[in-house]
Amino acid sequence: MRLADKIALVTGAAAGFGAGIARRYAAEGAKVVCADLNLAGAEAIAREIGGVAVGGDVSCGPDVAAMVARAVEAFGGLDILVNNAGTTHRNQPMLDVTEAEFDRIYAVNVKSLYWTAQHAVPLLRRQGRGGVIINIASTAGIRPRPGLTWYNGTKGAVNIITLSMAQELGRDRIRVNAICPVMGETALLEAFMGLPDTPENRAKFLGTIPLGRMSTPADVANAALFLAEDSSNFLTGVLLPVDGGRTA
Repeated sequence: MRLADKIALVTGAAAGFGAGIARRYAAEGAKVVCADLNLAGAEAIAREIGGVAVGGDVSCGPDVAAMVARAVEAFGGLDILVNNAGTTHRNQPMLDVTEAEFDRIYAVNVKSLYWTAQHAVPLLRRQGRGGVIINIASTAGIRPRPGLTWYNGTKGAVNIITLSMAQELGRDRIRVNAICPVMGETALLEAFMGLPDTPENRAKFLGTIPLGRMSTPADVANAALFLAEDSSNFLTGVLLPVDGGRTA
């Protein structure tokens, strides 16, 4: 068991990458708090893996406080925080994205890191045993695609915040890394493409990925497991592409 007795909080755990990470962590012995705006979905994953669930919006400070409190209440603390919850605008010309869409993606993708830091970092410091923070970023923050300008900006912010957090929290033995997946088979796929999910349209995007396929929740979960386990305890400030060579 690579995460035996570890306590993990995974946001956006009801589906996609978050559900994949929650399942893998539980299979490796972790006690997992599944957090999601979709509480019913989070509860379903929690029942499946023997974890607990909590609902809430990661862009809202009191909701994030409740997520961290749920980990303490259920399991007595926290060792691993995975900032996975995210959203996007539909692939379209940058001037067509509304102000409301812009505000929402920055709130969910970027401000959420502020709130989880505000509520999780003091706990990790008090515990005195270090900890792990993993931010789910994207290749969009390294090699952006046109039509996703404002989303790309949020993931660029996640990457820089990750590097800065790693510098600032290292002395507390809190490791901070990011995973940068290429476009994945998730509920956001059509929004990222800006096209119907047909074999022909998928082929246009697969042609930009040297290994010839999209990322999967299992791919991201494998990376999240490695970055969370003790064998990677000298890794911090890493932006790990899980991208089939897209950013090579």
